[in-house]
Amino acid sequence: MPDSDTVFAGPTLAEIEGARARVSAVAQVTPMQSSRYLAEVLGTPVYMKCENLQRTGSYKIRGAYNRISSLSDAEKERGVVAASAGNHAQGVAFAARELGIKATIFMPIGVPLPKLQATKHYGADVILRGHSVEEALRAAAEFAASTGAVVIPPFDHRDVIMGQATIGLEILDQVPDADTVVVPIGGGGLIAGIASAVKQRAAAEGRSIRVVGVQAANAAAYPPSLAAGEPVEIVTSPTIADGIHVSKPGILNFEIISSLVDEVVTVTEADITRALLMLLERAKQVVEPAGAVAVAAVLAGLVKNSGTTVVMLSGGNIDPLLMQRVISHGLAASDRYLKLRIMLPDRPGQLARTAELVAEANANVVEVQHTRHGRGLQISQVELELHIETRGPDHRDQVIAKLRDAGYELRVEQ
Repeated sequence: MPDSDTVFAGPTLAEIEGARARVSAVAQVTPMQSSRYLAEVLGTPVYMKCENLQRTGSYKIRGAYNRISSLSDAEKERGVVAASAGNHAQGVAFAARELGIKATIFMPIGVPLPKLQATKHYGADVILRGHSVEEALRAAAEFAASTGAVVIPPFDHRDVIMGQATIGLEILDQVPDADTVVVPIGGGGLIAGIASAVKQRAAAEGRSIRVVGVQAANAAAYPPSLAAGEPVEIVTSPTIADGIHVSKPGILNFEIISSLVDEVVTVTEADITRALLMLLERAKQVVEPAGAVAVAAVLAGLVKNSGTTVVMLSGGNIDPLLMQRVISHGLAASDRYLKLRIMLPDRPGQLARTAELVAEANANVVEVQHTRHGRGLQISQVELELHIETRGPDHRDQVIAKLRDAGYELRVEQ
């Protein structure tokens, strides 16, 4: 149990309460939804904090509004500038509009069209620059230097952290007996704020609470940084969780996280797609990949001995085209979508026979491709590519066994 004299890193409870009063002008108190499915996985009550249903589709509006509303009149006159590929851009644009301040947002070329349109819709001047967020950030810094506009950082600022910390207060208002909170990590602003709020509230109540951070394995800068005792920049790989694709922790965020966060785990791309599919099917929640990593960690068995658990759904701004691909990947990762290549003798009836065997196995063919021009085919062969919907790993194996028992040579595509 924490000592009553414990000194916590980050903003104080009084400062966070002050931020809550400011942020309430624009941010909703988002729903807390229980999940029977996740409760069965963990063997303990599980709740989902649905910031995917927040205005602008993510928690980012909280930190952006708290920072911008704290500017002096002179700073507000100069306007604000930010760089982002999505959620932060929308949060800054919306907050600036509500406060009557001019906002300029730099976004990478090729940013998903829905995010670009939403940012423009909120009234910001959008400038496309570079092919990465890093290039957009440099352009925003140059713009600030030449115009005097105030840069609104996505995570590494005390006011931003305080704004995100308001979620922590809501979590304990809605689930007072929470034992564990599981939070996505990119640069660290969200978890730094939540950890500051829940740790202090719990300590004031004479108890402890556990905070677990989750990163995408392809962009996981925190584990090596925590091991080194300082922020470390890493070389990242592509990830569908673009909202937490950050190569180096924020300086202020790292200080708080290293002091308050109990554990940081990483999830794979397959873990994330499985979580997105589960959220769509079981919880009826549309969540972006970065917003689903906390659920992914639970499903992957990375959150243990957790007691009553709250998982953050941090955002819901997913491109419909990405969602289409994610659903396909999620089905495949859950062994519910099977892709086979079958070598067939080039004679009538073979296509019908394979379809009949799949039907006898009670599976459903959703796509067929038939060619005589595949590499490695003999002149008397054709290649059949089947996309089959199955009910899970056991059913998938039954379909494969059915075709092989009938004498067909096949290759399972991963």
